[in-house]
Amino acid sequence: MGTIILGDNLEVLPTLADGSFDLVYIDPPFNTGKPQRHTRLAVTRDEAGDRVGFGGRRYRSVPLGSLHFDDVFDDFLAFLEPRLRHAYRLLAPHGSFFLHIDYREAHYCKVLLDAIFGRECFLNEIIWAYDFGGRPKRRWPAKHDTILWYARDPKRYTFNYDAIDRIPYMAPQLVGPKKAARGKTPTDVWWQTIVPTAGRERTGYPTQKPLKILERIVAVHTDPGQRVLDFFAGSGTVGEAAARAGRDFVLVDQSPEAVEVMTKRLAFASPTVRRFGADG
Repeated sequence: MGTIILGDNLEVLPTLADGSFDLVYIDPPFNTGKPQRHTRLAVTRDEAGDRVGFGGRRYRSVPLGSLHFDDVFDDFLAFLEPRLRHAYRLLAPHGSFFLHIDYREAHYCKVLLDAIFGRECFLNEIIWAYDFGGRPKRRWPAKHDTILWYARDPKRYTFNYDAIDRIPYMAPQLVGPKKAARGKTPTDVWWQTIVPTAGRERTGYPTQKPLKILERIVAVHTDPGQRVLDFFAGSGTVGEAAARAGRDFVLVDQSPEAVEVMTKRLAFASPTVRRFGADG
Protein backbone atom coordinates (compact mmCIF):
# COMPACT_ATOMS: atom_id res chain seq x y z
CA MET A 1 0.00 0.00 0.00
CA GLY A 2 1.04 3.58 -0.47
CA THR A 3 -0.21 7.15 -0.17
CA ILE A 4 0.77 10.30 -2.05
CA ILE A 5 -0.27 13.59 -0.44
CA LEU A 6 -0.28 16.95 -2.20
CA GLY A 7 0.27 19.57 0.46
CA ASP A 8 2.69 21.64 2.54
CA ASN A 9 4.63 19.15 4.68
CA LEU A 10 4.58 21.49 7.66
CA GLU A 11 0.77 21.25 7.62
CA VAL A 12 0.63 17.53 6.84
CA LEU A 13 3.19 16.28 9.37
CA PRO A 14 1.30 17.32 12.55
CA THR A 15 -1.60 15.11 11.43
CA LEU A 16 0.54 11.95 11.36
CA ALA A 17 0.71 9.79 14.47
CA ASP A 18 3.72 9.66 16.80
CA GLY A 19 6.06 6.72 16.16
CA SER A 20 4.14 5.59 13.09
CA PHE A 21 7.06 5.18 10.68
CA ASP A 22 9.94 2.74 10.68
CA LEU A 23 12.05 4.82 8.30
CA VAL A 24 12.02 8.51 7.40
CA TYR A 25 14.17 9.69 4.51
CA ILE A 26 14.16 13.24 3.18
CA ASP A 27 15.97 14.93 0.34
CA PRO A 28 15.07 18.60 0.93
CA PRO A 29 16.13 21.53 -1.23
CA PHE A 30 19.89 21.99 -0.88
CA ASN A 31 19.81 25.80 -0.64
CA THR A 32 21.97 26.11 -3.75
CA GLY A 33 20.95 29.74 -4.20
CA LYS A 34 19.45 29.18 -7.65
CA PRO A 35 16.26 27.70 -9.12
CA GLN A 36 16.32 24.02 -10.07
CA ARG A 37 14.82 23.36 -13.51
CA HIS A 38 14.56 20.47 -15.95
CA THR A 39 12.93 20.79 -19.37
CA ARG A 40 11.50 17.61 -20.88
CA LEU A 41 11.96 17.13 -24.62
CA ALA A 42 10.54 14.88 -27.30
CA VAL A 43 12.66 14.27 -30.39
CA THR A 44 11.11 13.62 -33.81
CA ARG A 45 12.65 12.93 -37.21
CA ASP A 46 12.87 16.18 -39.25
CA GLU A 47 15.31 16.91 -42.07
CA ALA A 48 15.28 20.58 -41.03
CA GLY A 49 15.69 19.75 -37.34
CA ASP A 50 18.09 21.29 -34.83
CA ARG A 51 19.84 18.03 -33.87
CA VAL A 52 22.02 15.60 -35.79
CA GLY A 53 21.92 11.94 -34.82
CA PHE A 54 23.34 8.63 -35.95
CA GLY A 55 24.21 8.46 -39.65
CA GLY A 56 23.72 12.18 -40.11
CA ARG A 57 19.94 11.98 -39.66
CA ARG A 58 18.38 15.20 -38.37
CA TYR A 59 15.83 15.51 -35.57
CA ARG A 60 13.69 18.28 -34.11
CA SER A 61 13.40 18.92 -30.35
CA VAL A 62 9.92 19.61 -29.02
CA PRO A 63 9.70 20.94 -25.42
CA LEU A 64 7.07 19.09 -23.38
CA GLY A 65 7.23 21.41 -20.39
CA SER A 66 9.47 22.20 -17.46
CA LEU A 67 9.60 21.06 -13.86
CA HIS A 68 11.21 23.52 -11.46
CA PHE A 69 11.37 24.80 -7.90
CA ASP A 70 13.16 27.63 -6.14
CA ASP A 71 16.12 26.58 -4.01
CA VAL A 72 16.90 29.81 -2.15
CA PHE A 73 16.45 30.29 1.60
CA ASP A 74 17.44 33.26 3.75
CA ASP A 75 17.55 30.99 6.82
CA PHE A 76 17.71 27.37 5.73
CA LEU A 77 17.91 25.91 9.24
CA ALA A 78 14.86 27.88 10.38
CA PHE A 79 13.00 26.32 7.44
CA LEU A 80 14.29 22.83 8.19
CA GLU A 81 14.19 22.63 12.00
CA PRO A 82 10.44 22.23 12.62
CA ARG A 83 10.30 19.56 9.93
CA LEU A 84 13.22 17.66 11.50
CA ARG A 85 11.49 17.76 14.87
CA HIS A 86 8.45 16.14 13.31
CA ALA A 87 10.70 13.49 11.73
CA TYR A 88 12.01 12.64 15.20
CA ARG A 89 8.49 12.46 16.63
CA LEU A 90 7.21 10.27 13.82
CA LEU A 91 9.91 7.61 14.12
CA ALA A 92 9.13 4.29 15.76
CA PRO A 93 11.41 3.34 18.70
CA HIS A 94 13.52 1.18 16.36
CA GLY A 95 13.32 3.64 13.45
CA SER A 96 16.01 5.39 11.42
CA PHE A 97 16.15 8.84 9.88
CA PHE A 98 18.17 9.78 6.79
CA LEU A 99 18.85 13.34 5.65
CA HIS A 100 20.22 13.72 2.13
CA ILE A 101 22.03 17.04 1.66
CA ASP A 102 25.14 18.45 -0.01
CA TYR A 103 28.32 20.19 1.12
CA ARG A 104 26.77 23.65 1.45
CA GLU A 105 24.61 22.81 4.47
CA ALA A 106 25.73 19.35 5.69
CA HIS A 107 27.77 20.57 8.68
CA TYR A 108 25.03 22.95 9.88
CA CYS A 109 22.42 20.20 9.52
CA LYS A 110 24.48 17.75 11.54
CA VAL A 111 24.78 20.18 14.46
CA LEU A 112 21.02 20.73 14.34
CA LEU A 113 20.30 16.99 14.19
CA ASP A 114 22.65 16.35 17.11
CA ALA A 115 20.53 18.78 19.13
CA ILE A 116 17.24 17.14 18.10
CA PHE A 117 18.18 13.44 18.21
CA GLY A 118 21.17 13.54 20.55
CA ARG A 119 24.78 13.09 19.46
CA GLU A 120 24.70 9.46 20.56
CA CYS A 121 22.00 8.78 17.95
CA PHE A 122 24.26 9.71 15.04
CA LEU A 123 25.42 6.48 13.39
CA ASN A 124 26.90 7.25 9.98
CA GLU A 125 27.83 9.95 7.54
CA ILE A 126 27.36 8.27 4.17
CA ILE A 127 29.00 9.80 1.13
CA TRP A 128 27.29 9.28 -2.21
CA ALA A 129 30.08 9.81 -4.73
CA TYR A 130 29.53 10.20 -8.46
CA ASP A 131 31.56 11.39 -11.43
CA PHE A 132 29.48 13.44 -13.82
CA GLY A 133 29.14 17.04 -14.97
CA GLY A 134 31.44 20.02 -15.26
CA ARG A 135 34.88 20.38 -13.71
CA PRO A 136 35.83 23.88 -12.58
CA LYS A 137 39.45 24.97 -12.94
CA ARG A 138 39.68 27.03 -9.75
CA ARG A 139 38.68 24.42 -7.14
CA TRP A 140 38.26 20.66 -6.72
CA PRO A 141 35.04 19.53 -8.44
CA ALA A 142 32.22 18.83 -5.96
CA LYS A 143 31.10 15.31 -6.85
CA HIS A 144 29.38 13.95 -3.77
CA ASP A 145 26.33 14.31 -1.55
CA THR A 146 26.11 13.61 2.17
CA ILE A 147 23.52 11.32 3.76
CA LEU A 148 23.32 11.59 7.56
CA TRP A 149 21.90 8.57 9.41
CA TYR A 150 20.38 8.92 12.89
CA ALA A 151 18.60 6.24 14.92
CA ARG A 152 15.69 7.01 17.24
CA ASP A 153 17.41 4.73 19.74
CA PRO A 154 21.13 3.97 19.16
CA LYS A 155 20.78 0.66 21.00
CA ARG A 156 17.75 -0.50 19.07
CA TYR A 157 17.48 -0.01 15.33
CA THR A 158 16.91 -2.08 12.20
CA PHE A 159 20.02 -3.05 10.25
CA ASN A 160 19.56 -6.09 8.02
CA TYR A 161 23.15 -6.97 7.24
CA ASP A 162 22.20 -9.90 5.01
CA ALA A 163 20.10 -7.56 2.84
CA ILE A 164 23.09 -5.43 1.87
CA ASP A 165 23.76 -5.65 -1.84
CA ARG A 166 27.30 -6.74 -2.69
CA ILE A 167 29.72 -4.80 -4.86
CA PRO A 168 32.78 -6.03 -6.80
CA TYR A 169 36.25 -6.10 -5.25
CA MET A 170 38.60 -3.60 -6.86
CA ALA A 171 41.37 -6.22 -6.88
CA PRO A 172 39.52 -9.58 -7.06
CA GLN A 173 42.75 -11.47 -7.70
CA LEU A 174 43.88 -10.64 -4.16
CA VAL A 175 40.90 -12.19 -2.34
CA GLY A 176 40.43 -15.48 -4.16
CA PRO A 177 37.66 -16.71 -6.48
CA LYS A 178 35.10 -17.46 -3.76
CA LYS A 179 35.16 -13.98 -2.24
CA ALA A 180 35.46 -12.36 -5.65
CA ALA A 181 32.31 -14.13 -6.84
CA ARG A 182 30.39 -13.11 -3.72
CA GLY A 183 31.56 -9.49 -3.72
CA LYS A 184 31.97 -7.25 -0.70
CA THR A 185 29.67 -5.05 1.33
CA PRO A 186 29.87 -1.30 0.68
CA THR A 187 31.54 1.08 3.13
CA ASP A 188 30.18 4.50 4.05
CA VAL A 189 31.25 5.75 0.61
CA TRP A 190 28.73 4.73 -2.02
CA TRP A 191 29.88 5.01 -5.64
CA GLN A 192 26.80 5.29 -7.81
CA THR A 193 26.21 7.16 -11.05
CA ILE A 194 23.53 9.83 -11.22
CA VAL A 195 20.27 9.05 -13.01
CA PRO A 196 21.23 8.94 -16.71
CA THR A 197 19.63 11.67 -18.83
CA ALA A 198 18.28 9.16 -21.32
CA GLY A 199 17.84 6.27 -18.86
CA ARG A 200 14.58 4.38 -18.32
CA GLU A 201 14.60 5.47 -14.68
CA ARG A 202 14.55 9.15 -15.58
CA THR A 203 11.28 10.96 -14.79
CA GLY A 204 12.31 14.46 -15.86
CA TYR A 205 12.10 15.78 -12.30
CA PRO A 206 15.04 18.00 -11.27
CA THR A 207 17.34 16.59 -8.54
CA GLN A 208 16.00 13.03 -8.98
CA LYS A 209 18.13 10.56 -7.00
CA PRO A 210 19.11 7.06 -8.19
CA LEU A 211 16.76 4.24 -7.26
CA LYS A 212 19.76 2.10 -6.27
CA ILE A 213 20.58 4.43 -3.35
CA LEU A 214 17.07 4.21 -1.92
CA GLU A 215 16.75 0.48 -2.55
CA ARG A 216 19.79 -0.06 -0.34
CA ILE A 217 18.48 2.16 2.46
CA VAL A 218 15.00 0.62 2.43
CA ALA A 219 16.23 -2.98 2.29
CA VAL A 220 18.72 -2.62 5.13
CA HIS A 221 16.81 -0.33 7.48
CA THR A 222 13.27 -1.74 7.28
CA ASP A 223 11.54 -5.11 7.29
CA PRO A 224 8.81 -6.20 4.86
CA GLY A 225 5.46 -4.61 5.62
CA GLN A 226 6.90 -1.65 7.51
CA ARG A 227 6.20 2.02 6.75
CA VAL A 228 8.45 4.57 5.05
CA LEU A 229 7.95 8.34 4.94
CA ASP A 230 9.40 10.96 2.59
CA PHE A 231 7.98 14.45 3.03
CA PHE A 232 10.09 16.09 0.31
CA ALA A 233 9.08 13.36 -2.10
CA GLY A 234 9.91 14.99 -5.46
CA SER A 235 10.01 12.31 -8.14
CA GLY A 236 8.92 9.51 -5.77
CA THR A 237 12.11 7.45 -5.70
CA VAL A 238 11.52 6.49 -2.06
CA GLY A 239 8.03 5.29 -2.96
CA GLU A 240 9.28 3.08 -5.77
CA ALA A 241 12.03 1.57 -3.61
CA ALA A 242 9.54 0.91 -0.81
CA ALA A 243 6.80 -0.52 -3.04
CA ARG A 244 9.14 -2.89 -4.88
CA ALA A 245 10.50 -4.13 -1.53
CA GLY A 246 7.05 -4.78 -0.07
CA ARG A 247 6.96 -1.78 2.25
CA ASP A 248 4.17 0.74 2.77
CA PHE A 249 4.96 4.37 1.95
CA VAL A 250 3.68 7.89 2.51
CA LEU A 251 4.97 10.58 0.16
CA VAL A 252 4.31 14.29 0.68
CA ASP A 253 5.06 17.14 -1.70
CA GLN A 254 3.53 20.57 -2.23
CA SER A 255 4.19 20.60 -5.98
CA PRO A 256 1.31 19.45 -8.23
CA GLU A 257 3.92 18.66 -10.89
CA ALA A 258 5.80 16.38 -8.49
CA VAL A 259 2.59 14.58 -7.50
CA GLU A 260 1.78 14.08 -11.19
CA VAL A 261 5.23 12.56 -11.77
CA MET A 262 4.91 10.30 -8.71
CA THR A 263 1.41 9.16 -9.61
CA LYS A 264 2.53 8.08 -13.06
CA ARG A 265 5.75 6.49 -11.79
CA LEU A 266 4.02 4.52 -9.03
CA ALA A 267 0.95 3.45 -10.96
CA PHE A 268 2.11 -0.17 -10.61
CA ALA A 269 1.61 0.14 -6.82
CA SER A 270 -1.90 1.70 -7.07
CA PRO A 271 -1.26 4.36 -4.40
CA THR A 272 -3.96 6.51 -2.84
CA VAL A 273 -3.52 10.10 -4.04
CA ARG A 274 -5.10 12.97 -2.14
CA ARG A 275 -4.91 16.72 -1.71
CA PHE A 276 -4.35 17.68 1.91
CA GLY A 277 -7.30 19.60 3.34
CA ALA A 278 -9.57 18.84 0.39
CA ASP A 279 -10.59 15.35 1.42
CA GLY A 280 -9.09 15.01 4.91
